[in-house]
Amino acid sequence: MTRVIIEADGGSRGNPGPAAYGAVLKDADTGAVIAEEGTTIGVASNNVAEYSGLIAGLRLARELTPDADIEVRMDSKLVVEQMSGRWKIKHPDMRPLATVATSLAPFGTTYTWVPREQNKHADRLANEALDGKRSGVTVAGAPAPAPAPTPEPRGWAPAGTSTTVVLVRHGVTAHTVEKRFSGGLASANPGLSDDGRDQVRAVGEWLRPIAEKIGAVVSSPVRRTLESAEILGAVLGHEVEVEPGFAEMEFGTWDGMTFAEVGERHPEDLEAWLGSLDVAPGGGESFRVVQKRVLAGLERVLAEHAGRTVVVVSHVTPIKTIVAHALDAPLESVFRMELSPASITVVSWYDDRPSMRMYNALPPGNDVFSAGATRW
Repeated sequence: MTRVIIEADGGSRGNPGPAAYGAVLKDADTGAVIAEEGTTIGVASNNVAEYSGLIAGLRLARELTPDADIEVRMDSKLVVEQMSGRWKIKHPDMRPLATVATSLAPFGTTYTWVPREQNKHADRLANEALDGKRSGVTVAGAPAPAPAPTPEPRGWAPAGTSTTVVLVRHGVTAHTVEKRFSGGLASANPGLSDDGRDQVRAVGEWLRPIAEKIGAVVSSPVRRTLESAEILGAVLGHEVEVEPGFAEMEFGTWDGMTFAEVGERHPEDLEAWLGSLDVAPGGGESFRVVQKRVLAGLERVLAEHAGRTVVVVSHVTPIKTIVAHALDAPLESVFRMELSPASITVVSWYDDRPSMRMYNALPPGNDVFSAGATRW
């Protein structure tokens, strides 16, 4: 196969609101579907969802047809023109996503705008994901793998090995320093400050001695995590993969406000949120909703990178949610955990049994350093 077509789309019910993307990989000569994906990404704008669909399609092409020429077809004029280099990328939410897409697209990839009527397949996949009817990748027409003498369930590491996830919280932003609510893709989305970049570089230098053991760097799609992951990826020798499930909780109208400001303006809403895991702050996402999204992302990472060590760059709520899950602790335990910016938390999975190996460690050079923390 020498040529493939990627059809991609994304949508948000609310803009921003609940969002998902769809991506289809086709044989350009026959039109046969090679693979398709429809996945939710929490709360996001239409443009973020569309870029996420492009990234998903490019990732399918890299994994399934790595040597083929690619034509991308989308009904998003914005994405097509920006990726073709004819329009500047001004919005801070779009720049990191465009960077990831560019890193995945081989030289010579072309981008074609098509009317919405010609992009119905990808649009349907996005809507099916939003309706809860599908999630993840479906591969069609791939040859069956050769039988193995001792077959194992897909995604499981060989007996006696582990899959280790190195969870890194992003470095500080202006919102972090000012203790303001800062959510995911629907937020004001501040980038790293100079101090934040220095913190992440310190993490990278701390991890550098074990770089050969690290198989991938995976990031939340939010700006501050992507910027952190790009710094780590440069040190560790990996391109950044994006996992939408690891985005931060959406805080809705609270985004950018301090805890005190929310208490003054919305005291009853704040009290309700602190008293329930099912209440969405400011019309954003509840802890239960975030838990479902984060654990789905974790499952995908564990399956795709079974038996390897993976650096995952994420946020306070997703990391604490994964820790609670690993410890089989109630979700309420996230309120009893402290997690510093640019901190390192490590969990290993032996088949389906997690083992906590490190929590909230900070390398030399960061503001707070636990002298007792050692490299695992």
